Amino acid sequence: MIAKLNLFDFSKKINYKNELLAGFTVAMTMIPESLSFAILAGLSPLTGLYAAFMMGLVTAILGGRPGMVSGGAGATIVVLIALIKSHGIEYLFAAVAMAGIFQISVGVFKLGKFVRLIPQPVMYGFLNGLAVIIFMSQIEQFKVIDANGTYSWLQGTSLYIMLGLTALTIAIVYFFPKITKVVPASLVAILAVFAIVVGFNINTKTVADIASISGNLPSFHIPKVPFTLETLQIVFPYAMVMAGVGLIESLLTLSMVDEITDSKGSANKESIAQGIANMTNGFFGGMGGCAMVAQTLVNINAGSRARLSGIIASLMILAIILFGAPFIEKIPMAALVGVMMVVALGTFQWVSIRIVNKMPKSDIFVGITVALITIVLHNLALAVLVGVIIAALVFAWDNAKRIRARKHTDENGVKHYEIFGPLFFGSATTFTDKFDPANDPSEIIIDFKESRIVDMTAIDALDKLTKRYHQLNKKVTLKHLSEDSRKLLKDARAVIDVNIEEDPSYKVMPDK
Repeated sequence: MIAKLNLFDFSKKINYKNELLAGFTVAMTMIPESLSFAILAGLSPLTGLYAAFMMGLVTAILGGRPGMVSGGAGATIVVLIALIKSHGIEYLFAAVAMAGIFQISVGVFKLGKFVRLIPQPVMYGFLNGLAVIIFMSQIEQFKVIDANGTYSWLQGTSLYIMLGLTALTIAIVYFFPKITKVVPASLVAILAVFAIVVGFNINTKTVADIASISGNLPSFHIPKVPFTLETLQIVFPYAMVMAGVGLIESLLTLSMVDEITDSKGSANKESIAQGIANMTNGFFGGMGGCAMVAQTLVNINAGSRARLSGIIASLMILAIILFGAPFIEKIPMAALVGVMMVVALGTFQWVSIRIVNKMPKSDIFVGITVALITIVLHNLALAVLVGVIIAALVFAWDNAKRIRARKHTDENGVKHYEIFGPLFFGSATTFTDKFDPANDPSEIIIDFKESRIVDMTAIDALDKLTKRYHQLNKKVTLKHLSEDSRKLLKDARAVIDVNIEEDPSYKVMPDK
């Protein structure tokens, strides 16, 4: 069991200083985001902090790769706001627990690998859209709420102080690494701005202005909802959407960290960890969540490469809830806003702009579409799904145009059609147009040595083509079929009857 968990890889040297400092920095950046989204959803601030603690701890220990950070992410709670408003918080907990079950199932049945089907333009669009969301969410911190519960922009001296402290934070994060990388620049920035505000007694917006963050340990309770079919019908769709959004963001984050660290994580293991973490949230009063791109980047940029920083960040959030609230509540929001703005700028894929004139127009369209859906609807699952569908349709159209046939008649009067390119739903019509049943000789051979039959549309096209030849008393023989093509035709005997030339020595792929 211990070997399977593989909590720490002792064959790799762990930089405990980096892990400790990275964990502390991540905790500082997770707190305001978890608080903000909990309040946005109409929940208690502690519901968001509990999610940050439980998601972070469980996934740090059981997750698919070191360095990733999970917490009470906005992407998952946004899709549940309607459920909270219509049925209350207990239904939220039920949906979060059910979403966890779905995510565990994805990992158990090893479906996490399908994230590889997400094309690079979709990744660019997803990350660029997410960068804009992160940046714009920080702009919201320049607003204050009055006694009537309405938000208004900071004005006058308060605005100038907030802008100045934010600019100072950004400058420290940017320039401090040029001096030394021994201490994470984001942590130095937070502490420096905190010291300036306290030392000069500057009146500015702090974490305490968002909400109080003191509380007790999360306690176990079963969601108080009727265990009926009606409840299942209410909760099921929300749980499915949350599970999908959470896994997409988590697995895309995993792929991103794989690229940054030049290492390989486990998508299926991460899916199971996300599911266990969300089930824990559902039964311990957390709002659920997923991997957090911004905090993960903060963690990686701070030098973390092990699981320790995530565990430290989670335990620090718990300690803050129990003991450290009076201190943390005094941290200026400008410091946290500045750090998150730098993260947003780092998340944006500037390379996608530099190479835009070198990319196919279809890829540009996909990237922009995904980014716009992410920004406007805040629905990451829909954005990625639309992007993948568009990319798949473009791919199908391009391959549909590639099918061609080389024709010749041998000395025996038999006409040969040598097919090049895959025969599938996109190319079936073009394939059929290559043939001339009325003027062809009494026997033809269709050679699939450079092609393969892919789907039911291809089988149907072959069926209709052979029937046209049979009606003219002409013989059609299929030659050089790959094993998978033969199997498809064998399984479809009920709808098609064709002559297949036996060629047992022919193989498309060599035996492994």
